Amino acid sequence: MKGYTSETIRNVALLGHGGCGKTTFLEAALHATGVTNRMGKVEDGNTVSDYDKMEIEKGFSINTSVVPILWKENKINFIDTPGYFDFIGEVNAAMRAAEAAVIMVDAGAGIQVGTEAAWKACERYNRPRFIVINKRDKDEFDFYKTFGELKEKFGEKLVPFSWPLSVEIDEELKEAIASADDELMEKYFEGEEFTEEEILKGLKKGIADGGIVPVCSSAFELGHGLEGLLDLLVTYVPTPLQHGPYKGFNDNNEPVERISVVDAPVSAFVFKTIVDPFVGKISVLKVVTGKLNSGDEVYNERAGKVEKLGKLFFLRGKQQQELNYAEAGDIVAVAKLQYTLSGDTLCDKNDIIRFLPLDYPSPSYYIAIEPVDKGDDEKMGSGLAKLREEDPSFVVERNVETHQTLLGGQGDMQLSIILAKLKDRFGVSVKTVPQKIAYRETIKGNSDVQGKHKKQSGGAGQYGDVHIRFSPSAQEFEFSEELFGGSVPKNYVPAVEKGLLECMAKGPLTGCKVTGVKAVLYDGSYHDVDSNEVSFKIAASLAFKKGIVEAKPCLLEPIMRMEIVIPDDYMGDVMGDMNKRRGKILGMEPTNDGGQKLLAEAPQAELFKYAIDLRAMTQGRGVFTLKFERYEEVPAHLAQKIIDAHKAEEEK
Repeated sequence: MKGYTSETIRNVALLGHGGCGKTTFLEAALHATGVTNRMGKVEDGNTVSDYDKMEIEKGFSINTSVVPILWKENKINFIDTPGYFDFIGEVNAAMRAAEAAVIMVDAGAGIQVGTEAAWKACERYNRPRFIVINKRDKDEFDFYKTFGELKEKFGEKLVPFSWPLSVEIDEELKEAIASADDELMEKYFEGEEFTEEEILKGLKKGIADGGIVPVCSSAFELGHGLEGLLDLLVTYVPTPLQHGPYKGFNDNNEPVERISVVDAPVSAFVFKTIVDPFVGKISVLKVVTGKLNSGDEVYNERAGKVEKLGKLFFLRGKQQQELNYAEAGDIVAVAKLQYTLSGDTLCDKNDIIRFLPLDYPSPSYYIAIEPVDKGDDEKMGSGLAKLREEDPSFVVERNVETHQTLLGGQGDMQLSIILAKLKDRFGVSVKTVPQKIAYRETIKGNSDVQGKHKKQSGGAGQYGDVHIRFSPSAQEFEFSEELFGGSVPKNYVPAVEKGLLECMAKGPLTGCKVTGVKAVLYDGSYHDVDSNEVSFKIAASLAFKKGIVEAKPCLLEPIMRMEIVIPDDYMGDVMGDMNKRRGKILGMEPTNDGGQKLLAEAPQAELFKYAIDLRAMTQGRGVFTLKFERYEEVPAHLAQKIIDAHKAEEEK
């Protein structure tokens, strides 16, 4: 495939709920343009864009893939995105590389949660969009019924569209065109007809500004509406050169902007990484400025390293077509870059820029994992690190208190696919285990105890004796001494403090970290020959174990602060559910799209599956974030169960 000039390139993200026909549309376009001799089918696992083994097994897209379609001397780079919410990170990355989006809607299903998510993505990234009501061959297809629902949901900017347009367009479209341009508005009010040139001008401006959203229909499986949509896109999608300024930072970390032009130093950002078992790592990038050539040396701003580019190629699913150069606005791939990751900027070393990072949502669902084979810890870690190169939207965390490896993402679908890939590509079988909570222990009362360590075993013995008062503290640990008369020599006081501090790591109730304790060393005794630092350290630990037990110890649990965004319809269910989780609603505020944002607090122990439960309660429309807020005492009846479970575990 030859290199294309910036004016002939269109970058279009394909969005919509899973199963709405995005992949089928691409199959129809590839077949119609002579690239394939027959249309593949998702259910047969033989489509161009869903080529990953997991996608073929599951029967839906889980990765973003780039499929260029050549149409009337233009190249449309379609960026096919997954339709399920677990893979929203893929959608966000695709939107960064696109100048416009096509939102597919299943004629039978109408507006689904994926339709709403697609619209929100377009709003967030301020992209022109086209809506296609697909599968119009279905018996239940009613264009104007579905159009009415879409218009009610997304507003007056939606306009029914058929292709080709004639001068005799309906009143609704005339009004939309007029509102895009002051001169046309004046002409419209004076009752004058628009020329074809004015219609084109008004539509281009209105669509680019987002004031007009064309809505058309299709049945791509039957080949209906395909050519009309491709014509529509090459006519009305802005070229990469018409993209707004790209924001970033220079090497002094000062904000800068770049306009997409060919006559400029080269810059590009990597929006997708593919780990190919045969080729290795493939970086998919959008050229923002200048011209990228095979063999160029480019600077990776984040890594601070120069990368030597190998052969550039276009991707079409998993197929690769080599080329020598790519101009500003094009999407190309390059293999085996040494330092480059998704989100990185590649640029001219004499004109350094770092474009804004890719936008991945914070994980809202975590599972604890461990390898089935105990010796596979290292293999599991390196395999997950390689998979994170491909999908940075999931995280791997090691909890130092519970000693568990946690895998975090957007939902169980995403995480189960990661574990399946781990087994398939790296031969590591992993099991999910119950997630532990990093409880804390503290005291509510006071105690006054003696800790005495005396050991005689021939020769030098050991002797340490301390009297310590324990009481609650607002600090994690407070230590002081009120010694008099040399009962404990000053040089042993640090050993006492150290002995107490070491004991704070493991409390008497559940073996969890102790916090909020004040210890005052006020008396003791020593032996001229047998006393030493070790003896006083041991004496302090004996005092701690006795003193904490006598000072009304209790268990604390982490409390999380939550922001939950939901449509109004689900408010009652979500609030009722929060009460069942021992949670508290702190307040609520309306969101810009007519929903509600609830502010809440709840114990971490009640939230392990909240991502899945919230999705079920709100039909996938609810989202939330959470962060640690503080520790609070566990209710007595629950605390006893946790203590009993710990004892049973210790006795095994």
